[in-house]
Amino acid sequence: MGDQMQFIVEKLNQEPFRKNYNLISFDSLESVQLLQLLNDVLGEIDPKHAVDIREELPEQTAKRMLSLLGILKYKPPGNVSDLSAFRQGLVTGSKPVIHPLLHWLLQRTNELKKRAYLARFLVKLEVPAEFLQDDTVADINKQYEELMEAFKNLHKEYEQLKISGLSTAEIRRDISAMEEEKDQLVKRVERLKKRVETVQNHQRMLEIARQLRLEKEREESLAQQKQEQKSQLFHAEQRLQRAQLQLKEMQDAVADSKPESLMKKLEEEINFNSYLVTEKMPRELESKKASVYLLQKVVAEPAMTQSDLTALQSEINEVNAQMNQLTEKRMMKYEPTDSKFSMYRQQASIISRKKEAKAEELQAAKEEMSRLERQVQQRSSQAHELEGSEILTEDELKQYVNKLRSKNTLYKKKRLEIAEITAEYGILQRTEELLKQRHEAIQQQLQVIEEKKGISGYSYTQEELERVSAVKSEMDEMKGQTLDNMSEMVKKLNAVVAEKKASLAPVIKELRQLRQKCQELTQECDEKKIQYDSCAAGLESNRSALEQEVKGLLEVCAQEESSYRYIHCMKRTLEVQLQRAKEEMKAYVSPDPQERRKAIRHPALWNKMGLVCGNDNAVSLLGIKELTESLVISSTGILERAKRNQTALISAPHHLH
Repeated sequence: MGDQMQFIVEKLNQEPFRKNYNLISFDSLESVQLLQLLNDVLGEIDPKHAVDIREELPEQTAKRMLSLLGILKYKPPGNVSDLSAFRQGLVTGSKPVIHPLLHWLLQRTNELKKRAYLARFLVKLEVPAEFLQDDTVADINKQYEELMEAFKNLHKEYEQLKISGLSTAEIRRDISAMEEEKDQLVKRVERLKKRVETVQNHQRMLEIARQLRLEKEREESLAQQKQEQKSQLFHAEQRLQRAQLQLKEMQDAVADSKPESLMKKLEEEINFNSYLVTEKMPRELESKKASVYLLQKVVAEPAMTQSDLTALQSEINEVNAQMNQLTEKRMMKYEPTDSKFSMYRQQASIISRKKEAKAEELQAAKEEMSRLERQVQQRSSQAHELEGSEILTEDELKQYVNKLRSKNTLYKKKRLEIAEITAEYGILQRTEELLKQRHEAIQQQLQVIEEKKGISGYSYTQEELERVSAVKSEMDEMKGQTLDNMSEMVKKLNAVVAEKKASLAPVIKELRQLRQKCQELTQECDEKKIQYDSCAAGLESNRSALEQEVKGLLEVCAQEESSYRYIHCMKRTLEVQLQRAKEEMKAYVSPDPQERRKAIRHPALWNKMGLVCGNDNAVSLLGIKELTESLVISSTGILERAKRNQTALISAPHHLH
C-alpha cells in the first residue's frame, strides 16, 4: 500500500498534474478532494470529463465515472469485488476504492488516452430492431457501420505509418533530391528552348499547342458537365416516374370505388387504428416499461454467480408450484353456478386473443404490403436504369418479345461469326508459332554466317539501333510535349508577374513618395534633436548654477535666522531689564516717600540689606548707583541695535525668508 501511494504521489507531482503532494498531505485529503483528483485524472484521459464535481450531483458524477471506467475496461481489485460496494465507495470517495483506481489509471495513462479516443468513434450505438425496419434508418445505420470500419482501417494505417514513419533525415534527402531534379528540369527546359528557337515559326507552333491543350481541357470539362447533367436528368425522370405511378394508383383507386366503399374503408382503418392506439399499443408500452424496469433492476444489482442463479431458479420453481396449488384450490372453491361465468370469461379471452392475433396479422400484412411496394418501386427504377422506360404494358411487352426474338437471331448470327473468328484466331496463332520457330532457325543460321564472316552481332546491333531510334523518337516527342507544357507554364508565370507588377506599380510609386517624405522627416527630426540637446545642456548648466546660488542663499538665510532668533532672545531679556530699570527710575523719582523706599538707590534699603547681609558684605551705595545707571544705558543701546536688526531682517528679500 505504501509503494502504491508513493507511485501515485510521484505521478501527481509530475506533468501535467503538478499537485506538489507528499505522502502525508495526500493521505490527509478528504473524500471530495479525492473525487476531484480522480476526476482530474479522468479529465486528462478524456477531456469531456474535465469538469468541477461540485457543479453536478453525486449520482451523475458516479454514473459518468462508471461509464468511462467501463469503456476503459477497469476491473475492481479483489478487496472491492462487490460491484455495489465499489459504486458506493466511488460515490462517497472511499480511499480503499479511489487509491487502487488512481494507481491503475496513472500506470497506463497513454494507453487509456488512446482507448478513450477510439471509444468516441468505435463504441457502437445500438439501434432497436423496430427502428431498423425503416429504410432511411437502416441506410443511415449501414453508413454508420461502414464509416466505423473505414475509421478502423485508417487508424490501423496511421499506427503502421507511425511505427514505420520516415525520419526527418530521409525527408530532407528526398527534398534535396527533388530540388536537384527540379534544377535538372530547368536546365533541360532552357536547352530545349534554345533548340526550339532555331526552328522556324516556333512561336506559332507553341501557340497552336497551347490552344490544343486548352481545347482538350475544355472538352474534358464539357464531358464532365454532360455526365452531371445526364445524372440529374436520370434522377428527375425517376422522380417523375414515381409521381406518375402514385398518380395512377390514386386515379385507379378513385375510379374503382364508390363513396360508400370509401367510407367503409376509412371506418375500418379508423377502427383498426383506434384499437391499436387505445388497446394494443398501451399494453405493449406497459409490457415494455415493465421489462425495462426489470432490466434496470437487474443491471443495478451486483453481478450474479452460478450459485445465485441456481438459488433464483429454485425460488422460481417454488413460486410456480405455489401458484399451481392456489389455482387448483380456487377452481375447487368455485361453485357450479359460476361455471357459466367462467365459460364466458374463457370465450371473451379467446376472442380478445384472436382479435390481437388478427390485428398483428393485419399489421404484418400492411408492413409486407409496404415492403412489396418499395420492392416494386425499386424494381421499376432498376428496369428504368436498364431499359430507360417505365413498366411495360401488354402491347409493349409483345413488342419487347419481338425485339428480343430479332436480337436473339442477331445474337446467334454474331455467335457464328465469333466462332469463325475464334477458329481463324487458332489458325493464326499456330501460324505465328511456326513463323517464330522459323525466325529462330533463321536467326541461328544468320549468327553462324556472321561468325564465319567475322561480323558476329551485326543483326543484333542493327535491331538495337532501330529500337533505340524508335525510343529516341518517342523521347523527342515527349520532350516536345514537355517543352510545350514548360513554355505554357513560363508564359503563365510571365503573365502573372506582369499582372503583379502592374498591380504593385501604384503602391511602389506611393511607397517611394513616402520614403522620400520619411527621409525628410528623419533629417528634420535629427536637426530638432540636436537643437533640443544643445538647449537641454544650456538649461542644465543654468539649473546647476541656480541650484548652487540657492544653496548658498539658503545657508545665509539659516545663519541670519539663527542670528535673528538670538537677537530676539536678547531683546526680550533687555526689555525685561529695561522695564525693571524704568520701574526703578519711576520709584526713585516718585514724590511718594513710600515709593522711593522701594527703589534700589534708596539708602534705607541698602542699610537694611547691609544689616541683613552683615557688615563685611555690605556694598557701597555709590557703586551700586553707578552700576545701575550704566546698566540702564547699555540696555537702552542694545535695545536700539536689536530694533535696527529686526527692521533689516523684515526688509530683506522674500526668497531669503
